Amino acid sequence: MNKQHIISEIKRTAEENGGIPLGKDRFLKETGIKFSDWYGKFWVRWGDALIEAGYEPNIFQGSYNDEHVIEKLISLIRELGHYPVAGELRIKAKNDKHFPTHNVFSRVGKKTELAQKVINYCSKRNDFDDVIKICESITKTKEQESEFGGKDTFSIGYVYLMKSGHFYKIGRSSFVEKRNYEIGIKLPEELKIVHKIKTDDPTGIEAYWHKRFEEKRKSGEWFDLSVSDVNAFKRRKFM
Repeated sequence: MNKQHIISEIKRTAEENGGIPLGKDRFLKETGIKFSDWYGKFWVRWGDALIEAGYEPNIFQGSYNDEHVIEKLISLIRELGHYPVAGELRIKAKNDKHFPTHNVFSRVGKKTELAQKVINYCSKRNDFDDVIKICESITKTKEQESEFGGKDTFSIGYVYLMKSGHFYKIGRSSFVEKRNYEIGIKLPEELKIVHKIKTDDPTGIEAYWHKRFEEKRKSGEWFDLSVSDVNAFKRRKFM
């Protein structure tokens, strides 16, 4: 493991994160580069590594307070007209460097907890009835689940990348191999599974990748991707 490789990965992951470099814990998760790979060898602080890569840690590494996060979430709810799924949070953060990453929202609370915090915030202010109504639909769902013994869990599935001929298909399924067979028997060329990403938000993560490669879409879920596009997808094990 050399310094230049780590710096290159800092730049790559920052670019994928809307120009914001990752914290050291998320950096490890995304790249597999461990704390011991750089600490005491190249830098003594993660901020030093970010500076050498061309970033300002005092700007990007500062934490958001909860009220700021809630305000950002409210703005996105109004922009979308519904409560955002995880994929929409990721897309917004990628396109707006001032918008918190999905990890920041996870720190503030789970989906239903966040929705309740938004309701509490809006209830003390005027002209937020539209946001309250949207968030109440989230909290009421949780209340109904609790009444019948349900849990605040998410459905685990996969977002897959398959290739047939020169083109790639990005879709979602709970059973990727079965889906590969179902689609493959209808195609003139062999359909291969390139990679699959495990996720607790298949719909949102599928939307994230469709949006990311929108300019390369050929038809439906089929895309004309480059080697670097494919490698970017394959780097993700879980989203």
